[in-house]
Amino acid sequence: MTAKTQTQPAPTGETGTEAVLDVGPVAHGGHCVARHEGRVIFVRHAIPGEKVRARLTDADDKAKFWRADVVDVLEASPDRVDHFWHPADSRRAWRHGHPPVGGAEFGHIALARQRSLKADVLAEQLQRLAGVEQLPDSWAGTSVEAVGEASDGGSGLGWRTRASFSVTPGGKLGMHAHRSGHIIPVSEMPLAIDAINTLRLWDIDLQGVERVEVAAPANGSRPLVLLAPAEGTKPKRLRAIAAQLPDDVSVAAFDPVTEAVEQIRGRLWVQESAAGHDYRVTGAGFWQIHRDAPETLVGTVTEFLQGGGFLNPGAVVADLYAGAGLFTAVLADAVGETGSVLSVEGAPGTSRDARKNLHAAPQVEVVQGRVERVLRQKTRDFDALLLDPPRAGAGKAVVGQLVDSHPRAVAYVSCDPASFARDVGYFRKAGWELKALRAFDLYPHTHHLETVALLTPGP
Repeated sequence: MTAKTQTQPAPTGETGTEAVLDVGPVAHGGHCVARHEGRVIFVRHAIPGEKVRARLTDADDKAKFWRADVVDVLEASPDRVDHFWHPADSRRAWRHGHPPVGGAEFGHIALARQRSLKADVLAEQLQRLAGVEQLPDSWAGTSVEAVGEASDGGSGLGWRTRASFSVTPGGKLGMHAHRSGHIIPVSEMPLAIDAINTLRLWDIDLQGVERVEVAAPANGSRPLVLLAPAEGTKPKRLRAIAAQLPDDVSVAAFDPVTEAVEQIRGRLWVQESAAGHDYRVTGAGFWQIHRDAPETLVGTVTEFLQGGGFLNPGAVVADLYAGAGLFTAVLADAVGETGSVLSVEGAPGTSRDARKNLHAAPQVEVVQGRVERVLRQKTRDFDALLLDPPRAGAGKAVVGQLVDSHPRAVAYVSCDPASFARDVGYFRKAGWELKALRAFDLYPHTHHLETVALLTPGP
């Protein structure tokens, strides 16, 4: 659709200018596409088919595209709902003179439409980047699958077991606006589980701290609060902040760059549970943030691999980008003591967690290092590989190594449709097929989704 400008002045490339736009299709990244005088504008907080007034937030005349936030809705989609969280409501935030916080950019859209839009993005990325025209029969229709509706009542709230906050110059808990250094104070986090909100971090004077990370396991075990101190902050100041938190909460200082953790009070790790196993996860170590994500993903991976006959007693498998061992433990159960599991993780601290979590499984070999280096050293014939890379994906070189190791199947878990589709394209160029695919809404009210795929060599 063609965007229309409001009365003068029209957009000139100056940030802060407003324009009336006809909103086009959803795109990867949490925005929709509109156009003005031939220029693409990525509009956040809109819904396809709406007419909106938008404020330009990034409008360099030399840029290929501009960015904008909705400040008013002139013709609303029937799927528009009242945003559940005032700081993330774009229209309300701009009326108060500042941008909205990030992290709930789909909160103005009915959940069913959110999921269909995410499915559209996934299908478009697979078609454009991987050349996949026909999705596998396992694909659940036109929408990603809801997760955890029994626990959240269908609201899409209260699912985060991890939360990351910034701190205002005045020492108040806050969150950044999208693509901005602006920090907006917050006094609740509706997407987080109760164990995070009941800490009431917004009531604490956080001066001397630049960032706060919270991990509150869904199993109810002891939460961990990580404080990233500002330069020059004394340990005494951090202890004073810790003293304002409940006694059953562990507190530690951490460096966001090195992920080094230093004890202030309690443990340096949290105890997670999933699929019949307990896991120790240190500091800011990776763990799926949706309370029901571990069980959902483990169940889907084993369904794909066992259903295809790739995961049986005695099988030789590998868990790449293995983290603290969520999938490794379940793979070890499936192959038994006559099989073997190679668990590879790059982060030293997380790899140490995996060793502790898997010490009782003699069929597991835990190796710390980059996946591409380890695969060069550990040449063996694999029955199956599990791939759960970071958001950037595995990349062409790693996919090439996986293909060269001649596994019978690869299960691929991804949190980013673009990097996933790119990697699927590399597999397809090597003659592999996308045999099964499911997608899950593990991040309601955001644009993110999680996919699980099964890839096999072609005939």
